Amino acid sequence: MRRPPYLPFLNGPLSLAPGLKPIPPETWLVPDTEAHVLDEKRALMRTKRDRVHVEREGSSRAAQALAAAVHDVAGPAAGDWPTALEAAASTVSDDFCILIKDEAGQWRLQAANVCAPTFWRLSETIGQPLGGLHSPVPGANPGLVGRIHRMFDGIQPGTVLERFNWNVQPGPDRFTPNQAEFKAKADTMPVEGALDALWLRVERQTITKLPETGAMVFTIRVAIDPMRAVLADAAHRAAFSAAWEAIDPVLAEYKGWPHYDRLVRAALQQAR
Repeated sequence: MRRPPYLPFLNGPLSLAPGLKPIPPETWLVPDTEAHVLDEKRALMRTKRDRVHVEREGSSRAAQALAAAVHDVAGPAAGDWPTALEAAASTVSDDFCILIKDEAGQWRLQAANVCAPTFWRLSETIGQPLGGLHSPVPGANPGLVGRIHRMFDGIQPGTVLERFNWNVQPGPDRFTPNQAEFKAKADTMPVEGALDALWLRVERQTITKLPETGAMVFTIRVAIDPMRAVLADAAHRAAFSAAWEAIDPVLAEYKGWPHYDRLVRAALQQAR
């Protein structure tokens, strides 16, 4: 087992705050900690293209600009691909979403290549504004979307902002558009062997603005590691337990944590 590259729970519990921090632009896509999944990703891009790739009319210029930026740091694509965006997506494990401001001033998802969706479907979100990219979080600050919109407006080309999101899941699947399947699987899973049945799913997300087009690029790198590796260190076990307990109950419900709670508690006991 490798040492998990990302352990965001060491910084405390999940929250609704964006939590974006600037990082050196040269670390935007490299090193790619998940390069080992590239063959799997490329196969998915070819066999499920209609489910993982969309480019709406008017997005080609931004997609080509993004592709050029990706190739500058990740090198050329392996093989032939139908579009520049797909060629770029084939070179790194990260998923790409391109948001373009419409005539009304709304940032909308206009192109994307997403092979590791965490409980959402590209077909349902493409064309949506910021407020429609995921289901509403109960109890969320109603001004949060406006705050993110203003941040998108204000970010300067060349700046890269990073944040982390995380969850647990039963098994190492990466293409997971359906949360209900995971919840049902967790509900029936015995607590015996929970330490080997659960995996930590971390989303390393970045946003940046393309200099020529002004489009926003949202990247998602999904790292999935067995809980046995995550909880191998006593300090990590303590930090994970504290973060799991301290989450706002409303956010925990939104994330589906009640379905995993008994398994997580068993895994923490089994890791000692």
